[in-house]
Amino acid sequence: MKKFVLLLCSIFWYSQFCSAQISQQTLRGTILDTDNKLPLAGVSVSIELGNTSFQAITDAEGNFRFEQMRIGRYTLTASFIGYDKLILPNLVLTAGKELVVSLSMQEAAHTLKEFVLTVDKNKGQAGNELALVSSRAVSPEQTNRFAGGFNDPSRILSNFAGVTNTQDGSNDIIVRGNSPKYLQWRLEGIQIANPNHFSDQSSVGGSISTLNNNLLASSDFYTAAFPAEFGDALSGVYDVKLRQGNNEKFESIAGLGVTGTDLTLEGPFKKGYKGSFLINYRYSTISLLDKLGLFNDINGVLNFQDAAFKIVLPTKKWGNFSLFGLGGISQFRFNDVNPALWQTPGNRYAPNKTGEDFLKKSHQLNLGLNHTITLSQKTHITSSLAYSSEGIDDEVFESFLYKVYDENGSYVKDSIRKDQLNFDGRVKKSTYRAELTVFHKFNAKHKIQAGSKLGLHQFDFRQSMFKDSTNKRFTLVDFSEDLLTIRNFINWKFRINEAFSTVAGIHNMNVLLNKQSTIEPRFAINWKPDRNVVWSLGYGNHSAMESIHHYFTRVEDAAGNITEPNRKLGLLKAHHFVLGYEKKLSKNLLLKLEAYYQGLYNLPVANSDTNSFSTINEGLDFQFIELVNKGTGQNYGIEFTLERFFSRNFYYLVNASVYNSTYKALDGIKRNTRFNGNYLVNALFGKEFPKLGSKQNKTFAINSRIFVGGGKKIIPLLRDGAGNLAVDPRNNRYLDFSKAYKNGLDDIYHLTISFSYKIDMRSTTHEIFLNIDNITNNRARLTEFYDPSAVGSVGYMRQSAAFPNLLYRIYF
Repeated sequence: MKKFVLLLCSIFWYSQFCSAQISQQTLRGTILDTDNKLPLAGVSVSIELGNTSFQAITDAEGNFRFEQMRIGRYTLTASFIGYDKLILPNLVLTAGKELVVSLSMQEAAHTLKEFVLTVDKNKGQAGNELALVSSRAVSPEQTNRFAGGFNDPSRILSNFAGVTNTQDGSNDIIVRGNSPKYLQWRLEGIQIANPNHFSDQSSVGGSISTLNNNLLASSDFYTAAFPAEFGDALSGVYDVKLRQGNNEKFESIAGLGVTGTDLTLEGPFKKGYKGSFLINYRYSTISLLDKLGLFNDINGVLNFQDAAFKIVLPTKKWGNFSLFGLGGISQFRFNDVNPALWQTPGNRYAPNKTGEDFLKKSHQLNLGLNHTITLSQKTHITSSLAYSSEGIDDEVFESFLYKVYDENGSYVKDSIRKDQLNFDGRVKKSTYRAELTVFHKFNAKHKIQAGSKLGLHQFDFRQSMFKDSTNKRFTLVDFSEDLLTIRNFINWKFRINEAFSTVAGIHNMNVLLNKQSTIEPRFAINWKPDRNVVWSLGYGNHSAMESIHHYFTRVEDAAGNITEPNRKLGLLKAHHFVLGYEKKLSKNLLLKLEAYYQGLYNLPVANSDTNSFSTINEGLDFQFIELVNKGTGQNYGIEFTLERFFSRNFYYLVNASVYNSTYKALDGIKRNTRFNGNYLVNALFGKEFPKLGSKQNKTFAINSRIFVGGGKKIIPLLRDGAGNLAVDPRNNRYLDFSKAYKNGLDDIYHLTISFSYKIDMRSTTHEIFLNIDNITNNRARLTEFYDPSAVGSVGYMRQSAAFPNLLYRIYF
């Protein structure tokens, strides 16, 4: 590890002694009409750097260009008669890469001298104009800048109000107390599987994302009352976008870091053609060093590699085509694993059992083709074809202590055997998707969006384990099935004037497996009484399928008969209500309040009035039991955000959430959900020091984050009236289900600090990042488990330890 750090630092510091001139670069882009996707000619574009401004006018193809610009942070303003003014701040221009932006402008509902609407992207507004509540944009610049991002676009979300993770090092995204498995991931507008390495069959878990910040454009994140185009999601939607590659010159980015080593290539196909390619490949650095023999003493090296691409192919007559893909493979083997490190499936009591080894392999692939064509000045159509595949292989090997005797029957020694396979799981999921969406603008006030989405899902699941200490193997699931879903939607947006906007829609979901069908109304209103205040109100009815293994679970009754009782399991459903208030306190300071209520119903719960199980609490501890849609739940809370956007070289973000998340199973007891942390507070601050050095081509930045929040609720170990441990391993009795999710263990806090140093040369940019997560090494207890080798026979899964992540990156 020391050699790796020395090598990385040597490469970076050597760059400071290379010759350099005053760094300059090109900033260019294209502006389209939001509704018909046609280029806008004659738009006035200005960019500002400090007190200096530059102007340009878009040409017939909507293009603008600023050449030989000094490096730095620019603010772009676009103005056009009859259109809402657009402001885009914090465009970071570096020497090593051209800055190419793709923008769209919306026709104004009215042209009033006393009220001209300005769309200021500083406010983090979602790019989707149909999202009026509980949504925001997430920029790649923020992912780079915010402390704790790890160059990972999924980790950035826990910086925002109402969003947290499990604090155990995984990439779980918990939105307003909902289970992370009900978050929908999308890539380029297409639903995909959980894009994290080492995830499980319920699309939760995983510690490293296959997504790489080098490829991202501004993406949208939704936390409630989603527009009607989104279905099969209960907690949130993360719609990740990939940027286009440079269509005029070849460029590259190379990175070497603790978690991964990667290379990004982009450029045009030929001179004069506006098509481009963008491709990235990454390999696990720790795995690479392990193969070189530098990490031989580490248990369970995480091996992974991933790749992503986007190819843009515009045509003159047939519209624009884009191909994209994202995939990865990963593997680890943990020896002598326990729940403090990783929770294994199929854990059981057996005489003389000493431990377990866990082997996990996974792969994923997402491919898509998008097509957009303009039919008229008022209508355009988008269509998509996509394929996704996911596979997970889990094997848990048990270790047993046995005695060795010689030929005379005399005891010789104790020995450990580590080859008995307990849990054996093979999971394969494939999906073919076809989607068509029509956009039509009647006039500046009225527009509609309507579409259909067809999904053919193929599943091949085989999972078995020893049922008890008798080594009797039981098949948990064994099926190979196809499932067809059809979703239809329509959205109508009515801009009464610049002050009032409404969006109304209906989503229809159909699952042909068990003939489930829904009609889900959605509605949102946005009122701007003046330039600085926004009130919003939203409602949405939402539904989602449960994880597929529940539908085909095999259950054995007392007579030994095996059935699949969950085949007709219905959809989970929820009512979302949101009330929001925003006030712009100054040009760069925004106050935001949002209150919400979510009424959950049709929740799958155990078909027993003495069992508290519900699928909304499920993590890596899978349950294979009979379920019924008779559970209910509530999530409600209030969120506060004060955000000072990056300006004059600093920013801060403070947010707090107070919330409650509960449910009822057939036992009729109102309980906390597993993910009910009750409160969370984030405080972020960052300062940038630009124009350092004799050539003013160096930038140093420091960013920090403080998090405080409640821990997740647990099912505690059995204890007697005096508080003494009272587990019974021989009868597999460990947990006190009568106190399920009543309390947690510790509240959680952590401090994360990151540093970055950037050098702009004549045609290259060098950056080095150091992110220290949980710098105080606070190890809050997250869950407890029976561990006879621990003090008091109680072990704990704890908050992930302090972790330094070092990354060097060069743009050329």
